[in-house]
Amino acid sequence: MKRVILMLAVFSSVVLLFSDCRKKEFDDFYGRPDWLAEPIYQQLQARKNFNSFLTCIDKAGYKDILGQAGYWTIFAPNDEAFQKYFQQKGINNASEIGEEEATGIVKYSLVYNAFKTDHLADVQSPIGWDPGKAFKRRTTYYKGAEQLEVNNQPQMVMASNRNNNASGLYYVKADNNNKYLPYFMDSYFTSKGLSSYDYKFFYPSSNYTGFNVAQSEVVNKDIVAENGVIHEINSVIEPLPNIDEYLAQNTAYSKFKDIYDKFMVSYLSNADATSKYQEISGTTENVLVKVFNAGLSYSPNNENFLKLFDNDAQGDGFSMFAPTNDALTKYLNDVLLEHYISLDQLPAEVIYDFLNAHMWATTVWPSKFSSTLNSQGQGALFDPDADVVDKKVLSNGVFYGTNKVQEANVFSSVFGKAYLDPSYSLMTRALSVSLKPAVINTNLKYTLFLVSDDAVKAAGFTYNLDANRWEYAPPGGGTTITGTNAWTKLNRILNLHLINDDIKSLSGSGITETYGGEYIKYNNNTVYSKGNQEKSEQAAITSQKTASNGTVYYIDRLLLDASKGIGLDLQELASQSGSDFSKFFNYLNNSVGYNKTTGEILGVTSGSLYTLFVPTNAAMNQAVALGYLPSAENPSAQEDKDKVTNFIRYHIIQKAIVVPDGKKDGGFTTLFQNERGETAQVTVTNQPNNMQVRDMTGASVNVIVSKSNNLSNNAVIHQIDGFLKPNL
Repeated sequence: MKRVILMLAVFSSVVLLFSDCRKKEFDDFYGRPDWLAEPIYQQLQARKNFNSFLTCIDKAGYKDILGQAGYWTIFAPNDEAFQKYFQQKGINNASEIGEEEATGIVKYSLVYNAFKTDHLADVQSPIGWDPGKAFKRRTTYYKGAEQLEVNNQPQMVMASNRNNNASGLYYVKADNNNKYLPYFMDSYFTSKGLSSYDYKFFYPSSNYTGFNVAQSEVVNKDIVAENGVIHEINSVIEPLPNIDEYLAQNTAYSKFKDIYDKFMVSYLSNADATSKYQEISGTTENVLVKVFNAGLSYSPNNENFLKLFDNDAQGDGFSMFAPTNDALTKYLNDVLLEHYISLDQLPAEVIYDFLNAHMWATTVWPSKFSSTLNSQGQGALFDPDADVVDKKVLSNGVFYGTNKVQEANVFSSVFGKAYLDPSYSLMTRALSVSLKPAVINTNLKYTLFLVSDDAVKAAGFTYNLDANRWEYAPPGGGTTITGTNAWTKLNRILNLHLINDDIKSLSGSGITETYGGEYIKYNNNTVYSKGNQEKSEQAAITSQKTASNGTVYYIDRLLLDASKGIGLDLQELASQSGSDFSKFFNYLNNSVGYNKTTGEILGVTSGSLYTLFVPTNAAMNQAVALGYLPSAENPSAQEDKDKVTNFIRYHIIQKAIVVPDGKKDGGFTTLFQNERGETAQVTVTNQPNNMQVRDMTGASVNVIVSKSNNLSNNAVIHQIDGFLKPNL
């Protein structure tokens, strides 16, 4: 028996010895290494200067999360930071901070993934680190559903977490719409061409050190922990509002906010949002999502930026310039509501354009106001020092409160005079299709002739809303044209109403080029095109206004397109008593390829531009005497017929109209070609009321201004005191 007991004792000792050896091997392999840094919570404890922050962590229930494994970046305010915070809040210590406030401070300081300073300024792109492009990181803080008054009823509401778009995507259930924490590092500022000015503009009481988090300085960086990285900061940062929340918090912008609320916000029942809330709360309440209209540049309550890739909010955000109530009221009265009683009567497009003029789907830094463009192609038209009365970096972007309204080019330009007046809706519609990008460009100067809806209709044009097309019915009777054909006709007419120059007075007389290249004339506050001339009418100027990029003249009828061929206009000039155009026309009238009925000249293409130089009768006789023309105006020999054709063609510039206004000169191609297919040119020397044309022999002729500038169909006819020789 003793032997059995002894054997059992020996066996137990061996087992214990073997077990101790196995445990030591296990601990050596799987145990926590002695050299491994303590987790975040323990490190904060050990450093002795984060006592208030630790109290907040405990209140927030984050002790276990930060005291165990994980992968975090935490921007930890030290005790000195909390002393300033207590003074601001009028409290004595962290024990007086409420649980909700403590949770906000902790969760907003905590960033997903561990980032040391070597990558904190880099964007995590789909293809790897994008260096120097980040100034924000997603935090663990987010707001869920909250109770709001919607249509005078209490409702649980969540914010949309996507920018609304044509597909209708505005909420994703798996996305909590987490807020972002902004920070500012030298590498980012260098990458973006920024300086300390851009930081100090938002935080004038803070020092820019090259690594700041919101208003805080980072006083101790890259403290490596087992479960992440600690950056010590000297200020407590509460969760920042997003643009929508900040706008709602400030009564100074209440009228601007009211426009969004009335015209751009919907509260939509959403099954995903409802089920998510019910899973969390255990209730059966329905949840609405606050959705901004898809016509806006972005949704101000969306924390996620564009979501072109998962982390694009690390490197960019939204911007809003919000006018104060006084500034907005004045602009509404003076500009937007000049021809309307209230905002309710404004076309929806006007409201979209007004709001989008104040919204940038990118970050507008203070030093980059003029160079950062919004969706309308404009920079921020504000003086950062004189016009900005409020500035904030928020969780999803930057906010500027301003004492003036952004002068949107669609309103301030010549286009705005039609756009904001319901009496000119047809011209607004037509301009929007083809000329809007040009006429809203405030860097260029224009003269625009505006015609009321009544006058447009009197000219035969209407827009069929049901069929979504333009229609034209000739006022004197005839075949109605619709769709593309009607628009082509109207578009040519529309181009006659825009001049690439700001003509501030039309009290004199002159000729000027229109946007489409055709020319019109003006005389003593009347204006007319060749089409008007064909009808023996002129458009009277009834009033004029000045816009940011030119002058607008209100006229009582449309400037019409020409219908006759160039030859018929020349025939009319030639038929006048004692006309010096007659001999040239006689040769044309009997030439090969000329259509006496329509006035069409062979080689002249409909829709292209031409300049016709007509020698005087004496010059024509000289051309005959020198053998450039046959003596007979209707020759029978082919050689003589070719002479006539070539002579006429060399006196027609193709693809350009040139008048003696000093604006166009140099070489121009004519219609003449030799048997080898080579074209002949002429050279124009041009000064106001003085123009010469040099042919290929080096000889020059003068344009007789008093007999020139005759309007024609996509052409102008000039008289010259000699004739041109191709010499090919």
